[in-house]
Amino acid sequence: MRHFRHIRAWQRAHGLSIAIHRLARDFGRKGHAELCAQLTSSAHSIPTNIVEGCGAVTHREFARHLDISIKSANETEYHLLTSRDLQLISGEVWQKYTTETIAVRKMIHVYRVAILRDEGGPARSDDRVLG
Repeated sequence: MRHFRHIRAWQRAHGLSIAIHRLARDFGRKGHAELCAQLTSSAHSIPTNIVEGCGAVTHREFARHLDISIKSANETEYHLLTSRDLQLISGEVWQKYTTETIAVRKMIHVYRVAILRDEGGPARSDDRVLG
């Protein structure tokens, strides 16, 4: 069993999720409630899937949850682009959050590769050194 709070990728993904929730608070008032819901849902899914994966019995199952987190990061990046193109956020704000989304996605990818590489070994109880 892994402890998600020790995983650096989860820490960054959690911070990103909270920041995006704050960013999108007033999208609904601007007539874009659906985009707000999609953006916050995809951002929230990134750390949530890491947490769910921590309960996995096998490395491969945990890696599958990390893969879903990567896909959620892709979706988040797209929703940020849409938010910029609809002028709901500035280009500067878009760049900031997109850069962080990409960094989180890369961290999760590196962590996933490490988990799969260690697949033959026992499940780790503490993953502080990875992700």
